[in-house]
Amino acid sequence: MRTTLTMDDDVAASLKTLARDTGRSFKAVVNDVMRHGLLTGEKPLSQREPFRVESAARGFLPGIDPLKLNQLVDELEVDRFTEQPHDRAA
Repeated sequence: MRTTLTMDDDVAASLKTLARDTGRSFKAVVNDVMRHGLLTGEKPLSQREPFRVESAARGFLPGIDPLKLNQLVDELEVDRFTEQPHDRAA
């Protein structure tokens, strides 16, 4: 089967060096490296231990009322709006 591979320059250089040093063809070296990677690579996702995130209780600092956060956002939007120049000749 003929396949075109796009690889980083450093990887291609390493493969060419390995082919030259071992006296094998570039194709043979690439196939051997890929076979080795497939056989000894990472475990399939189904065999990996599931990733778990430990959660920790987080709260607001004393003096911050979470019920007033929307009011703060509204006030900041009003301040930003009033600071922008507006064309009064509409």
